[in-house]
Amino acid sequence: MVQYDEGSVGQLSGIFSEYRLLENTYDELFESSGCPRAVVEDLIYSLDSVSPDQFESYQEIANYILRKNGTTFTVYSEQGNMDKIFPFDLIPRVISAKEWQKIERGLIQRVNALNIFLTDIYGEQRILKEKVIPLEHVLASAGYFESLRHIHPLGDTRINVAGIDLIRRCDGEFLVLEDNLRVPSGVSYVLENRLTLKNTLPRVFQQNKIRSVDDYPTKFIEALRSLHPQQENMAVILTPGPYNSAYFEHGFLARKMGCHLAEGNDLCVEQDKVFIKTTRGLKQVDIIYSRVNDEWLDPEVFRKDSLLGVKGLVKAYAARNVILANALGNGVADDKAIYPFVPAMIRYYLNEEPILSQVETYLASDAKQREYILKNLDQLVVKTVDAAGGYGMLFGPSASSVEKKEFEEKIKKNPRAYIAQPIMELSTCPTWTDKEMKPRRVDLRPYIVRGKETWVLPGGLSRVALVEGSYVVNSSQGGGSKDTWVLMDE
Repeated sequence: MVQYDEGSVGQLSGIFSEYRLLENTYDELFESSGCPRAVVEDLIYSLDSVSPDQFESYQEIANYILRKNGTTFTVYSEQGNMDKIFPFDLIPRVISAKEWQKIERGLIQRVNALNIFLTDIYGEQRILKEKVIPLEHVLASAGYFESLRHIHPLGDTRINVAGIDLIRRCDGEFLVLEDNLRVPSGVSYVLENRLTLKNTLPRVFQQNKIRSVDDYPTKFIEALRSLHPQQENMAVILTPGPYNSAYFEHGFLARKMGCHLAEGNDLCVEQDKVFIKTTRGLKQVDIIYSRVNDEWLDPEVFRKDSLLGVKGLVKAYAARNVILANALGNGVADDKAIYPFVPAMIRYYLNEEPILSQVETYLASDAKQREYILKNLDQLVVKTVDAAGGYGMLFGPSASSVEKKEFEEKIKKNPRAYIAQPIMELSTCPTWTDKEMKPRRVDLRPYIVRGKETWVLPGGLSRVALVEGSYVVNSSQGGGSKDTWVLMDE
């Protein structure tokens, strides 16, 4: 049972009565003594007044709402593709107003520096000439395209939306784990989770002052339109199609943002301008929010066999006749082997110290660091620099000798493709599982929107590792999500 110090709030008797904290781990709702954290005390009491059977029925209602709304993602397997309901846990993850102020400032600082870096890399390359980052390290990135050098996007903004993954270590400090600057996914689940929780447990919202997330679609489309020189402009969301794992999100955002949802064959390019095919003929497209990876976007420039993109799109982009969000070539900035240099970027471009710290990272491309990685595979997390979704990863402590040997050979063969990090103890949050409350590890993906101004969605997607003992929160690896509350000023 949760243990309390003498004179504290006393023992809880409802759904938290059997909750046990993990040792040496920061719990999002409870102090190490077992007392509810001050900012969530009322929430804990309100939730604890519900019996386990009642809470189980509420969770079933939430699952029904998600199924009815079609809140799905696609899992790819040898047996075929399967649409699954995105698992959602009713216990929210709560962030105080004071904590959020620091996170927000740190995210804006980081994304601003990364945006300048991308402009520089595809322009003068000052940061490489001054050897702040090794030249060969950047040019070897699979996300860097020399053919895009000196192309300046309409609106002069390369990062229109970013998803920056954060974790909270045992002392409560948030760290940046990863930058997602190409097609960050998951924001639709943030909005759906909030709506589902409101419909399932409306009382908890009446008792707490929580910042809204509902205006994300409006903020995002306004940010994109602010970068276009014409006040009247047409925007579309470009999707790979219904077999993409995030197709639900593409359609969801198109409806909420008031955009057309288009596949590659719905668009064409004439005289370096992009048009959408309609029943009334061609209509010019001014803004494209692309959910298609760069290498599939234009068969004239990238993959010749692509059927997902639009022939001639890069010419229209280079002619500044269309905004592409995010800009082409952003993959060089969220390459995991570039990540260790972001603090140096912040100091170089902004002349500021980083507000948010990040995880220590070893580069396999460096001979000394590679030697350390190979000697300590059983104590590290090894990641492929351009993989996502929990794929291409070795979790040393639980890996078999065969898996470690395979990764050792891969690292030796192509060192630039791998980085390694120490095992970080993620924070936990009470999660309803097997008809009782258990601690499960969580991360956080806030979303940063950039137009003429920068705006951060209050909260973001809290992903939760539903498998006991797991550190992997990705939905493709069995993870789920929670509603993330940012409290108004206390």
